[in-house]
Amino acid sequence: MPAAPTHPPDPQADLAAEQAHLARARDELTRMREHTLSLTADGGDALAGEALAQTLWLRAKALQDDPGTTLFFGRLDTAEDALYIGRRHVSDADGDPVVVDWRAGVSTPFYRATPTDPMGVQRRRRFGVEDGQITALEDEWLGTGEPGESSGSGILAREIERPRIGPMRDIVATIQPEQDEIVRADVATTLCVQGAPGTGKTAVGLHRAAWLLYAYRARLARSGVLVVGPNRAFLEHVGAVLPSLGEITVRHTTVEELVADATGATVRSTDSTEVARLKGEARMAEVLRAALWGQVSSPTEALVVPRGSRRWRVPAYQVQEMVEELRTRAWGMPPPAHCSTSGSRTRSWWRWSAPGTRRTTGCRTAWPGPRR
Repeated sequence: MPAAPTHPPDPQADLAAEQAHLARARDELTRMREHTLSLTADGGDALAGEALAQTLWLRAKALQDDPGTTLFFGRLDTAEDALYIGRRHVSDADGDPVVVDWRAGVSTPFYRATPTDPMGVQRRRRFGVEDGQITALEDEWLGTGEPGESSGSGILAREIERPRIGPMRDIVATIQPEQDEIVRADVATTLCVQGAPGTGKTAVGLHRAAWLLYAYRARLARSGVLVVGPNRAFLEHVGAVLPSLGEITVRHTTVEELVADATGATVRSTDSTEVARLKGEARMAEVLRAALWGQVSSPTEALVVPRGSRRWRVPAYQVQEMVEELRTRAWGMPPPAHCSTSGSRTRSWWRWSAPGTRRTTGCRTAWPGPRR
């Protein structure tokens, strides 16, 4: 990586240098792909060989260059080094990074660093791009006292305001700090992203999926990642985002297709407008809730929860406590007797943290479930 400069360079010379680095990055990506294609899928037996061949094919496909985009969109300069931030990792023949994946931890300051909290960054550089080529650059000096420090980025503003025409594009170059916090939330955190139309909810969700696949690849490779959309038109609109980030194994499906795959059921008819309107009314939620809870009975036997090669046995009386707690949250019924009361209302929220461990807020109960 080039050393970080101590003063602003000549703009034209600097632009030419960045264009040369882009050309180098493309050459290195081509080398990486050609190297992958040259490997022999020798797994020791037919089954392992087939699996290895599939892995190599997916790797080569993920390394395909898109001439319509640049391999990097930003640069971070620290006191010791300069990092180019891009859509995927690119390294040279010695293994040194030419482009750092935007999902890597060292890329976080590109999205979150500010003049008041520079996170070790002296300069953040953004690139203006047209047809896959760098045409402009813009520097933000963070916490260095250098002249030219500004409160905002014109390139960033123009990219955010660019008209959205055609399929959805990735937003890796324009992710905002609040969005980045959602994207990089821990895998154990379940998120619900809400907002008005056009505020980036879907884009943030897709980039979170890409980040999870990067940070927890070994874990998610076993179970896979599924993107569920309302219809095929929607999925076609968003389907190019993850592949553009190098993630080509994610499955996209609709609710209808998901139900059909899981149950074999198919749609036999379409509701009339009147019936569809009725089903969409708020009162239908109460009907469905009553129907759902009408199927919940009091447990009389222990519950066995499998997790990998282990099984966790939950005694019947503890399952009963959890059912009663769920009833409390759903209907406002009295909570379990062992819970304490605070003021005029009692609330006990069960939270699972690991197999065999239950935590509550209010009751503060924990138990190590006996294994069988």
